[in-house]
Amino acid sequence: MVTHPHLLAAVDLGSNSFRLIVGRVEETPAGSQIYQVDALREPVRLGGGLSKDKMLDRASQVRGWDALKRFGERLRDFHPEQVRAVATNTLRVAKNAHDFLVEAENALGFPIEVIAGREEARLIYAGAAHSVPASAGKRLVVDIGGGSTEFIIGSHYTPIHMESLYIGCVSHSRQFFPAGNVDEYTMRQAELAAKREIQIISHEYKATGWDQAIGSSGTARALAELIEANGFNDEGITHGISRGGLEKLKRALIKAENVNRLKLVALKPDRVPVLAGGLSIMLGVFEELGIDYADTTDAALRLGVLYDLLGRSQHQDMRTVTVEGFKRRYGVDAAQAERIGELAISFYDQLGEPDEDVRQENRMFLAWAASLHEIGLSIAHSAYHKHSAYIASNADMPGFSRTDQARLAALVLGHAGKLGKLAQARDVEWTLLFCLRLAALLSRRRADVGLPGIEVRQAVGGFEVHLPNDWVTNNPLTDYSLVQEAMEWEKIGRPYRVVYTGV
Repeated sequence: MVTHPHLLAAVDLGSNSFRLIVGRVEETPAGSQIYQVDALREPVRLGGGLSKDKMLDRASQVRGWDALKRFGERLRDFHPEQVRAVATNTLRVAKNAHDFLVEAENALGFPIEVIAGREEARLIYAGAAHSVPASAGKRLVVDIGGGSTEFIIGSHYTPIHMESLYIGCVSHSRQFFPAGNVDEYTMRQAELAAKREIQIISHEYKATGWDQAIGSSGTARALAELIEANGFNDEGITHGISRGGLEKLKRALIKAENVNRLKLVALKPDRVPVLAGGLSIMLGVFEELGIDYADTTDAALRLGVLYDLLGRSQHQDMRTVTVEGFKRRYGVDAAQAERIGELAISFYDQLGEPDEDVRQENRMFLAWAASLHEIGLSIAHSAYHKHSAYIASNADMPGFSRTDQARLAALVLGHAGKLGKLAQARDVEWTLLFCLRLAALLSRRRADVGLPGIEVRQAVGGFEVHLPNDWVTNNPLTDYSLVQEAMEWEKIGRPYRVVYTGV
């Protein structure tokens, strides 16, 4: 495989468009900067194929697969660590998302992560903050997507408030303007529906305040281009979006009576089906949050994904920052977490994973699982591992995709107790679970007790643990626990053999 060491790529499976961006990393004395060198956009309108019962239709899926095949050709020479693909609202809610994603990953050639709304918001802010001039005050970033709208208040590169609301240009257009017809009453109803959603966050956001409002990505840029090109903005404003500009665009749309009859400079055909929905949401945003003017940037989620990838490659992984925050929040016994993590990783290293990238990622997940395996103690000691897994699965965890969280939750859930609860689960990482469970079992005394040399091996369908016989004789509780552990693995059809050495 030919690799491009200074290139990173992000793929965004949005509800309206699928996008690919390739960026070149430039190192400067002040830090790293990413410059866009290539971009592709496909108006897939995946959200338009979502039925009332949340099922993606075949036509929208095929459009998505075809687009990803073309993206896959562009990324053919990229190493997996140089590419991150994320999916947003439509694939968060679609009941048949898994079926679509299996074929989508084959088409693209890389894994696709379905990210939560707040994770999307975090990445959007990272992209926007890196693409606009530095500002001393707070920024409000609003990103109207196809199926959701993200609202972020941040300072410099740090988000303060992040929310994702279920209103988007595709879903709003389908609900209020299904045939493209626009009149005064329907437009006002669409605005009011958007305002009702935004009211959930408006009090807190207005109390925090901001010095600069920014509309990011597709809808905001499309609206700004129309308003700028047709001279709709308020007097003296040549760029961005003014409230008066939005009102003039609304009047032009109502006068045309149907979006397909609208004749304006810079109106792109692929934006026509979602224009009325996007405009009504932006009007609701301006009115509910009291905005008179917003700058715009085309960079948002995709650029944020690139900077997140860059952070991971430079060992500034946001996931590690998140885990450290959870350890503080839930009062984790840091020494015990480190003890189990180091021991689990030492076992994993003995098993000889040949792929360096896979090995490094798995080592990180073992360390994170060890750090979070006891966070459920903050709820109750009884079945604490279930509480830990629930938190890991459902909490907002910046940097972690839903796939990451599910993976982490499975390890946390399985580190103790019966294995039968995972026997029917898909994609259980039994090797990592073996290492974590053995480390937890041997660390029960919660102290550095000077363990002997312990050798672990993979056997056919299972595992072997080799321990010195004299040490086992002096530690009867551990011996008993290992026998019980072996029986637990045998119950799910995975051989587990404890071998006593030095006999």
